[in-house]
Amino acid sequence: MVLVVLCVFCLTGCGSSTEDRGELAEKADSDGEIQIGIAFDSFLIERWERDRDIFVSRARDLGATVNVQNANGDVSKQKDQIKYLIEKNMDVIVLIPVDSSALQKEVQEARSAGIKVIAYDRLVTDAPLDLYVSFDNEKVGKLMADAIIDELPLGGRIMKINGPSKDFNVSLVNKGFDEEIKGHGIIAFDTYYASEWKGEEAFNYLSENPDKADRADAVMCGNDSLAGQAVRYYSEKRRAGKIPIVGQDADLDACQRIVEETQTMTVYKSIEQLAKKAAESAVQLAKGNTIADVSVMQNGKYEIPFVSISPIMVTKDNMDSVIINGGFHLREDVYLKERQN
Repeated sequence: MVLVVLCVFCLTGCGSSTEDRGELAEKADSDGEIQIGIAFDSFLIERWERDRDIFVSRARDLGATVNVQNANGDVSKQKDQIKYLIEKNMDVIVLIPVDSSALQKEVQEARSAGIKVIAYDRLVTDAPLDLYVSFDNEKVGKLMADAIIDELPLGGRIMKINGPSKDFNVSLVNKGFDEEIKGHGIIAFDTYYASEWKGEEAFNYLSENPDKADRADAVMCGNDSLAGQAVRYYSEKRRAGKIPIVGQDADLDACQRIVEETQTMTVYKSIEQLAKKAAESAVQLAKGNTIADVSVMQNGKYEIPFVSISPIMVTKDNMDSVIINGGFHLREDVYLKERQN
């Protein structure tokens, strides 16, 4: 009798345990975390690590898990990473493309698999994206132009040292810049495209073309890394601080150059605002919700919902109010010479 009772108890217990496990598994499926994949071009530019950290932190706060991929500037590697994220069945894939015109197939494959796709701060052209989250890049170009116009009220000749032509944002910045300088007697007599956003490309180009560099009255640079190497070139020519040089991203060393008056201005783009908005939008799309307050951006074949964030011009005059009081950089880091004294 004892053996019979024990056997019945064991069988009942085993049956109950199996049923519980099934309920738990079903609950885990229904309450599973949102899976977001984010594929970066590279972390070569200073700001991208900040974007990553803010995005991941905000997504986690909202209950999502983030799978971060870094292509190190290799478009083939980025394609493989996107395929990997598709195979991992992400709910949303966020793209910072190496080449804006090279990922149409991958975007289509992701959407065919039921995965939402967001372009983050760099538009993917001719692809049916679910959302584009970026700054107003045409306004970035206009702000750069305004700074040069202020420095060259009588007009002059400028060189443009852009980032890669494959980065769609480069064309938007140039569009805004070119429209703004019309009627001000400012002529862009030379344009160069750095192939990989490497600052050294700007220094090498200027050094190899001194006839052009020495005739320039100002230099428009695609970002602060390129601007830093332009300042380096003109420092060797003893013209640093005498020739207007503009950039964007508000990198720490650029802010230092601005207060030291060797770089004229930078464009501050609130990475915290951008990254948080992108993370929040990704979670909303994963839940099947629509994103409010969007405009439309044409990416070639498609009209894409666009969340636009406005950039801010930063000069020596508003460095404290925008950069330091805003918590983007510390005062003691920006005013390096002041600290050393």
